[in-house]
Amino acid sequence: MLKVRMARAGARKKPFYHIVVADSRNPRDGSFLEKLGTYDPKLPKDHQDRVKLNGERLKYWISKGAQVSDRVAIFMGKAGLAPMPARKNNPQKAVAKAKMTERKKAKTEKASKPAEAAPAADASA
Repeated sequence: MLKVRMARAGARKKPFYHIVVADSRNPRDGSFLEKLGTYDPKLPKDHQDRVKLNGERLKYWISKGAQVSDRVAIFMGKAGLAPMPARKNNPQKAVAKAKMTERKKAKTEKASKPAEAAPAADASA
């Protein structure tokens, strides 16, 4: 199975990615069939050289049955080469877990106790 995906290049802490078509069984940075573009995350988002794609070759490989990774599909959508993929929405991911809810509850209780004790001291004076 063919995949259109990113292969990391560049030095440590200086990422640079090649957009390649490769066999899905090959490692991420392993051998590939063709280089289809580049992605430089260090550049500003509005910079023209941040993402470069060869649209004709991308369409060719997709017509041959290559599957596009999520990130490359977003790049293609922004470039107008394909429809923008639907965003994944998981509202449960934002809900706090049990430990965090306990901490928040304890913090609010701790904050409310001194506020209640202060007016009682003022009333006796």
